[in-house]
Amino acid sequence: MLIDSHCHLDFPELNAELGGVLARAREAGVGLMVTISTRVAKFNELKTLVEAHDNVFCSVGTHPHNAAEEPDITVEELVEIARHPKVVAIGEAGLDYHYDHSPRDMQKKSFRTHIAAARATGLPLVIHAREADADVARILEEESEAGAFPFVLHCFTSGADLAHRGLALGGFISFSGVVTFKKADALRDIALAVPYDRVLVETDAPYLAPEPFRGKTNEPAFVAKTAARLAALRGIGEDEMARLTTQNFFQLFKKVPREALKAQSNAA
Repeated sequence: MLIDSHCHLDFPELNAELGGVLARAREAGVGLMVTISTRVAKFNELKTLVEAHDNVFCSVGTHPHNAAEEPDITVEELVEIARHPKVVAIGEAGLDYHYDHSPRDMQKKSFRTHIAAARATGLPLVIHAREADADVARILEEESEAGAFPFVLHCFTSGADLAHRGLALGGFISFSGVVTFKKADALRDIALAVPYDRVLVETDAPYLAPEPFRGKTNEPAFVAKTAARLAALRGIGEDEMARLTTQNFFQLFKKVPREALKAQSNAA
């Protein structure tokens, strides 16, 4: 079965008909989902959602867009919330210089706080990087000198240099529906170069639906289209791509019990 390693089930586009979204995911062979935090202040909403569904897990963190809203989030606060059994990652955090919804210095401060929480908990940091490749790479390298931490560059649309430097630090790279877009040849070249044991798939739903659903509301079921495109790109079967990305998911998201996927497989 496939795993959607990054979606936003609490966003209204999906939450309004969550039962249908989860049912369609199951029909598409998507066994587990990680719904990603964008505001620590709204963690209780995520907590309620994941506690209601055995196959849904979550993260805790502040999106760079919201760094100015939550300037005083501490490492200790993130670590404490991450004790919840269904919190399996830190973030998403990082840098977004496309929109600059929060001042860049505040984004950087928040990014480093989340890195410290990932280091302290051993949970993977989910990194958002947009038009900020050089600073993201520099901060990752600087922070890695202070102690290693697991991470994934999610919804990867950056350049080959960030991919290379992230992989050199032991990071994983996750691809979304963007890799299916007609004009994404440069991204597909990067995807092809990522080692088999470092690649993940995601939707980033409700955004960035893959072809042939581009322009529509994205949902976890559509991760199958992204995985199929990556399989074709690498010349392997879709079942093999599902096996590889699922294996990689558990290698990175170590807190997620493998029994959770087995239960979904048996139910299917």
